[in-house]
Parts: sequence; structure tokens; C-alpha cells
Amino acid sequence: MAALGWLTPRRRSATARSVLAGEASAEAARKSTQEVSGREPEFPVRGDERAAAFFDLDNTVMQGAALFHFGKGLYKRKFFEKRDLARFAWQQAWFRLAGVEDPEHMQDARDSALSIVKGHRVSELKSIGEEIYDEYMAERIWPGTRALTQAHLDAGQRVWLVTAAPVEIAQVIARRLGLTGALGTVAESIGGVYTGKLVGEPLHGPAKAEAVRALAAAENLDLNRCAAYSDSHNDIPMLSLVGHPYAINPDSKLRKHARTEDWRLRDYRTGRKAAKVGIPAAAGVGAVAGGTAAAIAMHRRRR
Repeated sequence: MAALGWLTPRRRSATARSVLAGEASAEAARKSTQEVSGREPEFPVRGDERAAAFFDLDNTVMQGAALFHFGKGLYKRKFFEKRDLARFAWQQAWFRLAGVEDPEHMQDARDSALSIVKGHRVSELKSIGEEIYDEYMAERIWPGTRALTQAHLDAGQRVWLVTAAPVEIAQVIARRLGLTGALGTVAESIGGVYTGKLVGEPLHGPAKAEAVRALAAAENLDLNRCAAYSDSHNDIPMLSLVGHPYAINPDSKLRKHARTEDWRLRDYRTGRKAAKVGIPAAAGVGAVAGGTAAAIAMHRRRR
């Protein structure tokens, strides 16, 4: 029986080291429980009036590029000829396959659009924009991203589109989605008629970040409490401004940067489409979860 003595319980006083070991184990267990329960803190924070969300449009909120869909609608209304439509179609096909913005393609599309709308009234394009949204854009809204915008709205936060697309089109989309408003590229008009020129430069890359910074200052927002969403590495300046950056349907460069910076990623494309651009599709995560006046005000300040 002596050999089994080690099985017999013995009353032993706790040493300082055993007390330390016990306390450390309890603390580790407590922290582990906190980490598990707090891994996904409530976001967006309900009722935070100094927080807002900024969403890129093309391939983030909507599949494809708004400018190309707009061009297709204008062709249907005899604004330009078939050879111009072929160029728009090629640009849109490339964009959808690659899922990224090519500066040369975007510049070509902008120049084409400006030449097309020259001499037309702003009110006419706004009215047509409503029709084009219903015809080509409404069915291309990503449900996952739409859920994200609604989560911010349900939390009582303002939500803005920030896009290089014409501000008139961006405003239509924002209104149809029930968002606060949109910031977009402003085409010059005199007497309500387009001149075929831009005011400043397209709202792209660093210009988006500057627009968000200016809007945040005007609206008394705390950027550290704000969120931004985009698919493109071109929007890293905007994403870097906020405390809650998200990569949505990201291109390869943004995906790499987001992983390095530990930003959150969401991919709402099908697995097959995501694979074409080298991005594994994430499980469809549901909701985690501008302003016409702001765009006009900022434009007037510049002048």
C-alpha cells in the first residue's frame, strides 16, 4: 500500500509560489472570458452623434462603375453614337473582371462623359439619372454592403457616399438608398448648363480623403469614431483617416494593406468571381454593423 501513498490526499499549506500560480491562472481565465465575450464589441455605436460612415461607391456599394452604367443609359437616350458605347462597354467589362480602377480607363470615361453632357441642362441629367438608377443600378447594389449602411443608419449615424462619379448621380443613389448624402465629382455648369469642364479635379484618391476631412470638420465629427468602406487601394488615404476602416470586396493591394494594418475585410462576391482577382471569398457576413448640401457648400468655398 505504501506504493499507493501518493494517491492519498494530504493537507499541505499553500506556498507563496502556489498562491501566485493560482492567482495567475484565475486572472488568465478571467481575461480569456472577457476576450471571448468582447471580441466583437457593439459597432456601430448606437446614438454616437459624432460618428458617421463613409462609403466608396464603385464595386463597394454597387457592382461595377456608376459612370459606365450612366453612359449606357445615356446611349439608350441617343446622347452619343454606337462607337462610344463600345468604349464604355469595354471599360465596364474590364472593371468587372479586374475589380480595380485603372487610372487611364477612368480618365477616358470621365472625358467621354464630360463631352457627352456638354450643353445639356443639369436638371435634365438629374431627371435622367433617376431613370438610369432604376434601369441599370438598383439590381447591382451589393446586399451585404447595403446592410452595412443600414446598420449605421439604424444606430442613428449619418452615412455618406464618397465617389469619383458625378455628384448628381451619387446624390440619386444616396437618396434611393436612404443615405444622408453624397460627395462626388463636380462638373462645371453656367446658368444650369454643363460646360464640359470639371470644377477642380475628380474626387479620387487623396481628394476623397480631403473631402471627408472637410466634411467631418464642418459636421463636427470625430474621425476616430467614424468608419470608412472601400474596395480600392486608391482609397487608402480615406480609410486611414478613420478609426474603423473596412476593406470591402478588396483588390489585391488593398487586401494586402488591410491585413498588414489589421483592418477588417468583407467580401460579398461569389467565390468564383473573387477567385478571378485572387481574393478568397469570405462567408457572407451580414450587417455589422451625401450630402448635396455639403458638396455645394464645399464647391462654393473653393470659389
